[in-house]
Amino acid sequence: METYAAVLQYAIPGFIGLILIEAIAGAKMGKQVIRSFDSISSISSGITNVIKDILGLTVVILSYEVMVEYLAVWEWQSSPWWIYLVAFVGKDFAGYWSHRWEHAINVFWSRHLIHHSSEEFNLACALRQNVSIIFGVFFFLYLPMALIGVPAKVVAIVAPLHLFAQFWYHTTLIDKMGWLESILVTPSHHRVHHAINDRYMDRNFSQVFIVWDKLFGTFQPELRSDPPVYGIRRQPNTWNPVKINFQHFFILAKDSLRADKWSDKLLLWFMPTGWRPQDQEEQHPVPYTVHASEQEKYDTHAVLGVKVWAWFQLIVHVAILMHFFQAIGHYSFVYLLAYGGWLILSIYAYTEMMDGSVESVLVEVVKAVTAICLMLHLGGWYTQVGVDVTMPVLAYLTVSLGGTILVYTRWRPVVQPLSAAA
Repeated sequence: METYAAVLQYAIPGFIGLILIEAIAGAKMGKQVIRSFDSISSISSGITNVIKDILGLTVVILSYEVMVEYLAVWEWQSSPWWIYLVAFVGKDFAGYWSHRWEHAINVFWSRHLIHHSSEEFNLACALRQNVSIIFGVFFFLYLPMALIGVPAKVVAIVAPLHLFAQFWYHTTLIDKMGWLESILVTPSHHRVHHAINDRYMDRNFSQVFIVWDKLFGTFQPELRSDPPVYGIRRQPNTWNPVKINFQHFFILAKDSLRADKWSDKLLLWFMPTGWRPQDQEEQHPVPYTVHASEQEKYDTHAVLGVKVWAWFQLIVHVAILMHFFQAIGHYSFVYLLAYGGWLILSIYAYTEMMDGSVESVLVEVVKAVTAICLMLHLGGWYTQVGVDVTMPVLAYLTVSLGGTILVYTRWRPVVQPLSAAA
């Protein structure tokens, strides 16, 4: 936990720095790379995912370490350089199949759709990661590595490197890359993957090496005659990453409860992504974009001051996340869970404000009360970290609540969709 947090303290500022560089480069090239609320939603989603991962809130049915201990055919006394390469390739192979199944099966799509929910394609959308994966179910994909005895510590080192290697290609600023297109996943390949155009749907699942798609028949090149349109066909129509994470799951849950046939109640979870019982399609239709050209991007019109306010909230929460990292090692899991839960609650509040929802005000009140209760119980805001930030946090709570009420009553954002060409 502490080691991962230490790595993230450097990685997160690095990611945000690259997002800023992309925005500046896009402006110089005459391209609009980001929309404020979309990018704030994406980065906020990344924060929620980091909190979940740091706290270890995913239940792994069978850990890799246990698999190696009991299934390895032989044991390596040392870790030569090539074993790291084997681990990286093995991780990539497993990633291809888990990614493909997340797109193919209803219940698994509910874990992954957050990453595709942005209707822009930029480095910020790379940070749209889930908080909805509660169970790790694809452990069996690591069986080949476990059998040959790739050490768990090697996989632990390779895993974050493999994840970070998937960040750079989320951009529209880089065109096709020549011979690298035959080996690596490039921005062009991944633009196809994020598109809802008919010819691009469910293609290019590879994470680092594009060879898996070419080997297993899921490769599709990007065509200039068919520009990608990004997003998901059942549009979430919210900036709130917590809501987006669970929207598909709630559709499945409601369909399961209301379906007439018991077979539908059980099987819909494992049917192809998007499948619904016929009676639910008729009685409870869900808006769906049939043709990519008809897409209207979700957007909320807001005055400049509200956008500045939202960026302020994001900057504050990145700073608070860094303080949360510092608290690891000084507090028990229960107190860290309370800290992480409060951070996610706070993100829920300001992203609801970006939607112009009254929930933002209600959740802000709950957030302030919760923080004060924690301070009273702990004698301050997690003061064992070394720097007492109790007064700054109290000041932030006051400003945040007052500002949210002001925004809602005077400058509330209004939904104003954009055409697919925008």
